[in-house]
Amino acid sequence: MAILVAGGAGYIGSHVCKKLSQQGFQLIVYDNLCRGYRDFARWGDFIPGDVGDPVQLELVFSKYKIEAAMHFCAFIEVGESVIEPEKYYQNNLRNTIYLLEAMRRHNVNKFIFSSTAAVYGMPEKMPIEEDDRKIQINPYGRTKWMIEQILEDYSAAYGLKTIRFRYFNAAGADPDKEIGEAHVPETHLIPLILDAAAGKRESIKVFGTDYETKDGTAVRDYVHVFDLAEAHILGLKYLLDGGATNYFNLGIGDGFSVREMIQVVKKVTGKDFKVIETERRAGDPPYLIAKSDKVSKTLGWKPKYSLEEIIRTAWNWHQKLQGLSLK
Repeated sequence: MAILVAGGAGYIGSHVCKKLSQQGFQLIVYDNLCRGYRDFARWGDFIPGDVGDPVQLELVFSKYKIEAAMHFCAFIEVGESVIEPEKYYQNNLRNTIYLLEAMRRHNVNKFIFSSTAAVYGMPEKMPIEEDDRKIQINPYGRTKWMIEQILEDYSAAYGLKTIRFRYFNAAGADPDKEIGEAHVPETHLIPLILDAAAGKRESIKVFGTDYETKDGTAVRDYVHVFDLAEAHILGLKYLLDGGATNYFNLGIGDGFSVREMIQVVKKVTGKDFKVIETERRAGDPPYLIAKSDKVSKTLGWKPKYSLEEIIRTAWNWHQKLQGLSLK
């Protein structure tokens, strides 16, 4: 019995594949490589393909005896989703339905979905609990929330058992430096600060210093990518053991400001760099912190990596990445 990992050549998907492989699961990595890397598909059978291609999906489900599927192939850039919403509704929404329909045709009824804290929009309180009000403020968040609702409907109508994980800020890299974060273009805070530390950028910008936070800069909940991967394995085992459809936040339950992140990067790397303070960006909430008691109680998940370990693994990978030509 195999696990289909759609988007398994990307940042989070590849880390999940490494962890799954270490625990003896047979994997099929299914990825069109538009935002992933063949070099990251090191574990399991790699099948080039798009979840928007029903013919290729049919071939894969016919060839392998698939027991469960995981989905990591959404587009994730908030700004891009505002400028090109059609692209997000096609890939994130329509293509996911194609995958679900292939699963239905082949009686695969276990599915783990990468959702996001963006489903909450501008939260009304902190920390954020799973059943708090959800008013998305961009097409990216809306596509993820639409899929969550579709999964509830498929669960009720077709018996599909699903786990939806709402990520907060995934960060860090494989401590072995085999894989890590390599987005093009890069928009995530930690790699951008590391670029400044490495001299690849002249400075790092701080957007907003007048928030009602401990130091005036925005506060976010950062969780190591291998802690996320561990949650997916626990979720998979939960479904394989007969667990019911459920949904969980994935965060450490604590927040760090932009200024704090910059200071930790300087400490870990031993590098100084220029910091430019500028105006807030529209739509950035002052705080985004997860309440993760539910996943802890239900799946037994406990994040293990500290902020310094997140930064150190990211920095070690970042230094290796400078000499790589990923394919």
